[in-house]
Amino acid sequence: MSNRFVEKLNGFSRLSPNDIAALTAATADQRLYTARHDLIREGDRPGPVFVVLDGWACRYKILPNGSRQILAYLMPGDSCDLHVGLLAEMDHSIQTITPALVATISRPEMDDVFTRYPGIAKALYLSQLIDEGTMRAWITSMGRRASIERVAHLMCELYLRAHNIGITLEPPFALPLSQTMLADSLGMTPVHLNRVLKELRGTGAMTLQRGSLIIEDPVQLNRIAGFDENYLHRRLRTAFAGQDR
Repeated sequence: MSNRFVEKLNGFSRLSPNDIAALTAATADQRLYTARHDLIREGDRPGPVFVVLDGWACRYKILPNGSRQILAYLMPGDSCDLHVGLLAEMDHSIQTITPALVATISRPEMDDVFTRYPGIAKALYLSQLIDEGTMRAWITSMGRRASIERVAHLMCELYLRAHNIGITLEPPFALPLSQTMLADSLGMTPVHLNRVLKELRGTGAMTLQRGSLIIEDPVQLNRIAGFDENYLHRRLRTAFAGQDR
């Protein structure tokens, strides 16, 4: 079985056979979690590094009024909180969205990997920098993009990220996110999001059905979103290869 964590890091910085063996060993402690399972909660003492090998997860916060803000989506190959062990407690929660295969790497083992394998350390730092770039793009969307631009931008991002790791190769993209979840990540109500999705469908750019996203016109969707993929720092495949932007 392929290890998407190894594949992702190898795309950022070429790993040696020893690096790959070390990463494979470090992620050997794997467990299958059910959907909507909290891997760790806000206020908990930070534990091991979580690595999503299969399935989807998310970072989120619950506000005092009970509403939820989703902060990031985690796909196969993504790791969580490489350095959060330096803090006293978690400032957000991490939950699976779908059934997910998750590996855990203890803090001492993670520290040892950083010390002994500089190639892995470099790849992990690059991965974290890209995660931070994605967070900045989300902040920009929440602060300055109109609702339709915000939704279109997130759809472009999720599609490209999924395409990069090979989990979407055909137009119907399996998107395991409910409209409620999408609304919670976009700062909208589900009713508002539903109106925006109808507007996007009317442009002919995309259709979001239950469990799948179909991008009918990537050029139009990119134009609506004002999408610039620079923050994803893609070095592998180009999702819309052969199509004008």
